[in-house]
Amino acid sequence: MIQRVASFKKDERLCGVRAVSELFEEGRTLNVRSLRVIYRIMPAGNDLKPVRVLISVPKRHFKRAVDRNLVRRRIREAWRRNREPLLVHLREKGSRADIALIWTDTIIRSYDITEKTIKEVITKLSGLKY
Repeated sequence: MIQRVASFKKDERLCGVRAVSELFEEGRTLNVRSLRVIYRIMPAGNDLKPVRVLISVPKRHFKRAVDRNLVRRRIREAWRRNREPLLVHLREKGSRADIALIWTDTIIRSYDITEKTIKEVITKLSGLKY
């Protein structure tokens, strides 16, 4: 039996000036622990993925790139491992979402805390009415 490997591919990332600016202009905000989440729910269409994610760790909080990259990697891994309930929920509703995850804390949290925060974000986004 072939085991499915979870990945975080290019088409699952939110990139492009137009898509990002539309998200920040029209998106709604949600604050969860150390993360500020900006999301935009749209009807499913085209052949885009059900969820596209942008992960940001501001230089204002972490001056060293090594620290920003560490936090970004932890967020990305937690998202990759726990995103499935949100994907299923959006497919059932016939919707898709663009999401920006912005780290607002000024200290580097352990992976466990980061993962709990991401799970909480996914739970809240799955419970929204749209």
